[in-house]
Amino acid sequence: MRTAALLVLLPVFALAQNEHAIRGRKSKPMPIQDDTAVVAPALERYAQGPLVELWKRPGLTPRDRSVVTLAALIARNQTVEMPHYFEAALESGVKPREISEIITHLAFYAGWGNAMSAVELVKPVFAARSIGADQLPAASPALLPLDQDAEQKRAAAVEQQFGKVAPGIVQYTTDVLFRDLWLRPGLAPRDRSLVTVSALIANGQAAQIPYHLNRAMDNGLTQEQAAEVITHLAFYAGWPNAFSALQVAKDVFEKRVK
Repeated sequence: MRTAALLVLLPVFALAQNEHAIRGRKSKPMPIQDDTAVVAPALERYAQGPLVELWKRPGLTPRDRSVVTLAALIARNQTVEMPHYFEAALESGVKPREISEIITHLAFYAGWGNAMSAVELVKPVFAARSIGADQLPAASPALLPLDQDAEQKRAAAVEQQFGKVAPGIVQYTTDVLFRDLWLRPGLAPRDRSLVTVSALIANGQAAQIPYHLNRAMDNGLTQEQAAEVITHLAFYAGWPNAFSALQVAKDVFEKRVK
């Protein structure tokens, strides 16, 4: 049985247990009260109260909350919780190809090692559900159309600022990230932005948030949803990281109104 104190952090998984049972799958019980209370009864109380309520808030769909949570866990390499949240994400409508793309995307935005840890933990989840290559994205698919004007402006700005400092990373940023990774069709642009913003907030990288939050909102993320992402991540990445993101988000929101 997995560490029970961490199992409490999956309020939606109880619903998944019922759905598993209906389809005849074997499911492990959720020993929330018995195991957690003997270690941290206050944690169990908060898990049964505010955390459960968080997942019911209307600002984000359960699917979006699953995407945000997975991004935070992978970015922070919090491996113990991942298998349960991979299961919950699939139950809430996140497709296997989207989970695959989330992991691939975060190799670049949270580090290769963190992505590889996630790969190892999602393998048995996929195997148990008979998820094979036919449900995963192609290694080299036809890419989405490139917004030439926006990309030229981005590339020029980065080149002007950092081209003489580290030309290698500037070139990789253009060729690998923005003209390849960001154009992969396995994850919608809005969701790719949602993953990126969530990872940046979760790791406290406030300096990178303005560009990507603006990009996320250009890709369809609303101000209400962006605010709810920060609220959700207060629980999964900590209040300090959430409040660091709040000031950045406030500035972004105010400038977009003007």
